[in-house]
Amino acid sequence: MSVQFCGLTLAHPIINGSGTFDAIAARRAFGEQLLNAFPFSAYVSKTITLEPRIGNPPPRLWETPAGLINSIGLPNKGLDGYLREDLPQLAELIAGARIEGGDGTPVQLITNVMGASAEELARLVQACDGRAEIAAIELNVSCPNVKTGLDIGADPAQLEQVVRAVRGATAKPLIVKLTPNTAAVPVCAQAAEEAGADAVSLINTLRATALAPRKAGQRLSDRSDRWLGGGSGGQSGPAIRAVALAQVAAVAARVAVPVIGMGGVQSSAHARDLLDVGATLVAVGTESFRDPAAGSRIAQGL
Repeated sequence: MSVQFCGLTLAHPIINGSGTFDAIAARRAFGEQLLNAFPFSAYVSKTITLEPRIGNPPPRLWETPAGLINSIGLPNKGLDGYLREDLPQLAELIAGARIEGGDGTPVQLITNVMGASAEELARLVQACDGRAEIAAIELNVSCPNVKTGLDIGADPAQLEQVVRAVRGATAKPLIVKLTPNTAAVPVCAQAAEEAGADAVSLINTLRATALAPRKAGQRLSDRSDRWLGGGSGGQSGPAIRAVALAQVAAVAARVAVPVIGMGGVQSSAHARDLLDVGATLVAVGTESFRDPAAGSRIAQGL
């Protein structure tokens, strides 16, 4: 079950999607049970930004018939807070984590970062590069460009410039988490590869919204008619699984670097589908909200 990924040896191909499993909170809830049966071969942190963020106002979640819309807004302590407070806790947790049925292969830590410009991303990446606890870095390029309003990762030329500018800031494996909200996902993946990315991951959530309850015939008036405090959010869960499968297959056929596939994975059969179309690793996200041990269950099923 062990797999090689960007020079790292992982016990199995199942990891978590960024922001979908708070390992520090999970340890408070489950204690040693979490450490003795850690569900992922590599742990991906919540997205870290340069400055602290409080996130979007509530409500932040809306359950759909086949998944979840979230408008969390990337709350985090900022780079300094992450390095000072969260990283030591995560490093200690990861060092003590054991994978059920594993061969003793250590769990690896991947830090996810997001910035609104190449300069911001480079500062984040450079800071992470100096920390031995971090095995790899994942770039979240779904942040809107202030000039165009489009995700930074939605334009292949812009994405190539950003990745090329960031590449020199680290010798660690660099993963680019692609946005699905563009018609050119495989082209963007190729641009990231050509700029020096060691791997790509997809798919992120699809843009979505939910309307607040209202009287029959009542027209929408303003943002207050949206249920989510942030106005809109990202759809995840089973509803996006077929989209994920199509995009992962298209990207894997386009690039030579490893691909991390994710989107609606609930079972080992779903994970196997992504592996069969070219993914090297599979990330579990929304399913962990329903079943915190989903990663272990899916890995054991494989």
